[in-house]
Amino acid sequence: MTSVKQFRVDREATADELGRGAFVFTDAYSVFDWGQMPDEIPEKGASLCAMGAYNFELLEREGVPTHYRGVVEDGEVLPLADVDAPPTEMAIDLTQVPDLPHEGRSYDYDAYHEAAGENYLVPLEIVFRNRVPVGSSLRRRTAPADHGLDLAEWPDEAVDLDEPVVEFSTKYEESDRYLDRGEADRIAGIASIDDLETVAREVNRVVTERAEAVGMTHEDGKIECLLYDDEIRVADVVGTFDENRFSYDGQQLSKEVIRQYHKRTQPDWVEAVDAAKAEAKETDVADWRTLCDVQPQSLDEVVIETARSIYTAGANAYLGRELFDAPGLDEAVAAAREL
Repeated sequence: MTSVKQFRVDREATADELGRGAFVFTDAYSVFDWGQMPDEIPEKGASLCAMGAYNFELLEREGVPTHYRGVVEDGEVLPLADVDAPPTEMAIDLTQVPDLPHEGRSYDYDAYHEAAGENYLVPLEIVFRNRVPVGSSLRRRTAPADHGLDLAEWPDEAVDLDEPVVEFSTKYEESDRYLDRGEADRIAGIASIDDLETVAREVNRVVTERAEAVGMTHEDGKIECLLYDDEIRVADVVGTFDENRFSYDGQQLSKEVIRQYHKRTQPDWVEAVDAAKAEAKETDVADWRTLCDVQPQSLDEVVIETARSIYTAGANAYLGRELFDAPGLDEAVAAAREL
């Protein structure tokens, strides 16, 4: 299980064949890589499932291979358009995901690929960026000039990029880190780093065009991929308010709203998380959470309801369908501005 969705295996993948399984989406949420937080956000899981399914179906129509099979209603696998209620289960093809051995923060990718063979989940996240909003890690790691921007420093508002930026980060390390292209290529195994980038750019194009069609701005996002039969296929979930940053009329619609709220209202916890991550890096400890001496606190009910509205109203707008009982997007955005 991940921090926000359960993973069910119906048939194991083998070295030569894909398996079958499902994601079961929960209403849990996670920020700052903490894992499951104290509260749940009602209907969050269903909104992620619906948006992910919608985007997978868009990608398949555009000729981009994925591991998606449909959403599940009453035990039957169906296209999203054929369900009447918000789905919480997504049927998927499964690939092999070997253990990634490590000593401290030193990870043995050679062992991973020896066990994986030619049917495996690529142990990378491929990140694409169209805009650099407040809160983006790109601001900490690079300067505007690195991206051809005529700015001395990052301003206090979002900055549009002339061309999308694609980056690679680790997937299964306790503290994910961004990689140069050479290390990303090594970690990817026999999967082509060029093909991974090409697929990421195509996913970015499809999601960006859909967002623009409904008045949203797609700022950044990420994908995961599997390799099967010498083909890169998009895996995990794509184009949701957890995997991607979207905005509407200048207001964030993504999980970033809750992330920034925690920064303002629980700064001691956020600072403790940063300190624990730094200490773990210095002392070669894999799980930084064991070094964090402050726990996150529950959210007020008004914050939870506002978050629910962001996910459900945003999903309705993106899908072009009133799948959720939710306020209009303008109302949800107005409430988010008040947090």
